[in-house]
Amino acid sequence: MLDATNRSGGTATVSPRAAATELAVPAVAAVPSLSRTGFAVRCTRAALSPYARLSLLLVLLAGAAAGVLAFEPQRLLTHGWPPQLGGAAAAVMFAAAYGLCTVAFVPRPLLNLAAGALFGSELGGATALAGTVLGAGLAFGLGRMLGQEALRPLLRGRWLKAADGQLSRHGFRSMMVARLFPGVPFWAANYCAAVSRMGWLPFLLATALGSIPNTAAYAVAGARASAPTSPAFLIAMACIAVPALVGAVVAWRKRHQLRAG
Repeated sequence: MLDATNRSGGTATVSPRAAATELAVPAVAAVPSLSRTGFAVRCTRAALSPYARLSLLLVLLAGAAAGVLAFEPQRLLTHGWPPQLGGAAAAVMFAAAYGLCTVAFVPRPLLNLAAGALFGSELGGATALAGTVLGAGLAFGLGRMLGQEALRPLLRGRWLKAADGQLSRHGFRSMMVARLFPGVPFWAANYCAAVSRMGWLPFLLATALGSIPNTAAYAVAGARASAPTSPAFLIAMACIAVPALVGAVVAWRKRHQLRAG
């Protein structure tokens, strides 16, 4: 028997069974807390799983595309830039908007023409190139963080494996060709590169260097669109058409080589 002092100064006796029951109460009370902790851990793991992140990427892209459709960036070609914005600040804002629009699947030729029409050949070309690199980096980062782990196990087809191997082993060269000879959509090249093993530096460097000719040609065409018979406009259109034709021929030959292999 255990002794304890009562209120009157006397001694009270407590049985061992009652003492054991009192000691066990805190342990039983701690069980719900552990259960809640385990539930929170499971929810965190589910939220950070590859397919949850891929779903988040799809939601973000769908929201961006819907926002672009509501904004209608093609109005820049008809209504021009807001008059209260001008100079370097306007160029910086346009480059940022350019990058966001390319992530939301807006065609780059439209944005390049708008850059030339709004800022002229030189500043428009530089602004469009900055927006190109910014948009490519944003798409690459989103695809790498949110989509790579979920999509890589799905690369089972022969064409998909060949494209992934080419981008992973020869990233800089492959991306340079994709930028110089248009044919693959800009957004598709960005997300394919993100799913592959290509590094950040080769991707961004190849994007910057490979996009210069095409971007400059579109900027000149946009700046001289009011004089479609001028030599500058005709040369710019030729610089746009010839790489596209060469890219189509190269893609056709590669297609036959892939089928033969």
